[in-house]
Amino acid sequence: MDYLLYFRKLLEIVIKENASDLLISVGHYPNIRITGQLIPLVKENILTAEDTEGIAFSVMSKLKKDKFLLEKEIDFSYDFDGKNRFRVNLFFQRGSISLALRCISNNIRTIEELNIPPVLHDFTSRSQGLVLITGASSQGKTTTLAALIDEINHTRPVHVITIEDPIEYIYEPDRAIIDQREISQDTISFTNALRSTFRQNPDVIMVGEMRDLETISTTITAAETGHLVFATLHTNSAAQTIHRIVDVFPADQQNQIRFQLAGSLLGIVAQRLVPRIKGGFIPVCEVMLGNAATATLIRENKTHEISAVIETSAREGMISANRYLVDLVRKKEISLKIAMDHSSDPTEIKNLLR
Repeated sequence: MDYLLYFRKLLEIVIKENASDLLISVGHYPNIRITGQLIPLVKENILTAEDTEGIAFSVMSKLKKDKFLLEKEIDFSYDFDGKNRFRVNLFFQRGSISLALRCISNNIRTIEELNIPPVLHDFTSRSQGLVLITGASSQGKTTTLAALIDEINHTRPVHVITIEDPIEYIYEPDRAIIDQREISQDTISFTNALRSTFRQNPDVIMVGEMRDLETISTTITAAETGHLVFATLHTNSAAQTIHRIVDVFPADQQNQIRFQLAGSLLGIVAQRLVPRIKGGFIPVCEVMLGNAATATLIRENKTHEISAVIETSAREGMISANRYLVDLVRKKEISLKIAMDHSSDPTEIKNLLR
């Protein structure tokens, strides 16, 4: 079998069916994901270990293949003839190879098109500080980041450096100079790339993921030293984000990190995707902005009180996840059941709707 040709055929199906993901695993039909549901491609054959290995090796360079065989997993991006890009993850399971692909549109949507809070526009005009986009995997963090970076691209003559693993969205040249660096291909690690940015004259830095202490520390330092920095973290709320960052550091450094965060943090956007009534998904966001009140709570290690500040700061653009869910219910974008299912406090949802 020509495995590359077969792989490209599967990608055509993903694009034609407007699917978000493609899963390739031994003992199963190829599966695509549409609006959250896995759908087997039963017209295809059930995949063997030889098939998945053939597909995997057909899409990798020798360098990627060697790295994959050594580390047993790899992430990279695949450009499908300029039609779409795919984020590819290869991994071993029970000695066989599986593939998980996420379809990335060539079209970068705006803040309005994504239905995320308009207060996010404010972040793109700032000259320095730290903006964190947080949430679980596959909840749209990268897409939101792309909207923010692309807005800067179209509005400001600045130098942007992105550090990604892998590169997903490609930015068309406009007012900004955007240099995109991919882990393994263009740099060894997030930490190395971040250290190098200080010699590369950036105005804006985008860190695809803050994975470890050194990356987090360097990211915060970059935000303190005259750069506008965007980054992501796998946390579900503003308070949890602060806890996660601080807890990464040894106890004797945590107070210092709180002060650094309090002084540099512009905002945290914690988002998740929920099913909408008319099909597809819509983001639900909690937005915390860095102001005097939140900075004081961070410095004094009172992050458990951040949710109360968010609740009372709607005029500044802050919003809690529950209020966001309630707004979507009122706009008939989502059902009450979906709002309740995705709330950490369903009772509050009912109270807010009274």
